[in-house]
Amino acid sequence: MASTTDNKPADADIDTKKQLDYWNSVDATPNGMLGGFESISRVDIQGSKNFFAKLKLDRTEPLRVADCGAGIGRITKNFLTKINKAVVVDIVEPVKKFTDEISNPENFKEEKETGQIGQIINMGLEQWTPEQGVYWMIWNQWCVGHLTDTQLIDYLKRCATGIREDGVVVVKENISNCPDDIYDEIDSSVTRTDNKFRLLFREAGLKVIKTEVQRGLPSSLFQVRAYALRP
Repeated sequence: MASTTDNKPADADIDTKKQLDYWNSVDATPNGMLGGFESISRVDIQGSKNFFAKLKLDRTEPLRVADCGAGIGRITKNFLTKINKAVVVDIVEPVKKFTDEISNPENFKEEKETGQIGQIINMGLEQWTPEQGVYWMIWNQWCVGHLTDTQLIDYLKRCATGIREDGVVVVKENISNCPDDIYDEIDSSVTRTDNKFRLLFREAGLKVIKTEVQRGLPSSLFQVRAYALRP
């Protein structure tokens, strides 16, 4: 890993091909999605449920949600579709072998039968434009580190137009434990500081309506923080 040095921003080396090569080499399993830390899934999901509950969102139907950077649908299955039976989740994920797991008839049977799995979109976040004003919530977890600062600002602006008036954009990500952002050469991603995230949110025209640190993770891992955002 490397942080910002010699005035070179940490996101300068982000390489989409390198990212896709890395994720295509990863097993399409919860352990693969979590970098060998499958054991944190339960506490992560519970933390997300707790954070969501504190947002006190209006439950007026339809409740359409986007799970962005969804991987094999761990968050969709264990959290988003559990909000209530009216929730329909659109999957946005660039790696086809991951979305194939969601499309597999043997997986997500109950969610498909109840109509809770919506569109499955094989596309990177830097390319995705949500339909205007349709999403109750756009959930982004452990994925926006693959975008450059400029791409992230542009992406968040598009997300802002994609949510309903009472909707929310959520970003849940690792936070740098250094004064600067950190570039990871393995998966070509950036771990940003809390200050950097807040700066980028402002530049995208979004305000933080709630933020919270994920509790219960091993101390050896990065801090994880969730932000709820609105224009």
